[in-house]
Amino acid sequence: MPHINKKVSNYDKTIIYVRTVRKICRGAIRSAFFKRKKLPMFIGKHVDITHKEKIYCEKNVKFEDYSEIHGLSTNGLKFGKNVTIGRYTSIRPSSYYGVGKIGYGLEMGENSSIGPYGFVGCSGKIKIGKNVMIGPRVSLFAENHNFSDISTTIKEQGVNNKGITIEDDCWIGSGVIILDGVTIGHGSVIGAGTLVTKDIKAESVVYDKREKVSKNR
Repeated sequence: MPHINKKVSNYDKTIIYVRTVRKICRGAIRSAFFKRKKLPMFIGKHVDITHKEKIYCEKNVKFEDYSEIHGLSTNGLKFGKNVTIGRYTSIRPSSYYGVGKIGYGLEMGENSSIGPYGFVGCSGKIKIGKNVMIGPRVSLFAENHNFSDISTTIKEQGVNNKGITIEDDCWIGSGVIILDGVTIGHGSVIGAGTLVTKDIKAESVVYDKREKVSKNR
């Protein structure tokens, strides 16, 4: 665990310690049926975790308050050490009720994080590398609906999945939307509010909704 800033008062440190101990206790109890885990784990209040036998966690994984971790998937959810899933973030590979296609799942490398209110639709494979920072309200959709047949409903035509890859050492800004089939190269920065529909080369800075590369790092 990182060290608390020296400027934090003893009173505030006490609050932090108490909250952290509670999360560690929840982690020890609620991770009992995970496929694999290494303690400590940190689980916040009102975290919804299902299909635990499909979830793999290394040391110091954190599921913050009100997050939703839905494990039903063919390859499981795999979290490296020091991964953080922010408050109100949802990870959903499949339907809640097990109908339709069972999704692939998610892999997150060590020291990576997803900020509050994120959405990870990992019906197709999503792989997030090491040291990736994903800001609040970021959405990843590894799925696309088929719609070419106008003689039937879009819903009846099913979906296709290419998957999403975010390589190591990327920063994904607040409100970014990443669509199916995209690879974001290592060391890239995606500015807030950007819609990403095509591959991004390594060490790029992308700052608007037209995916304009403004400069190299």
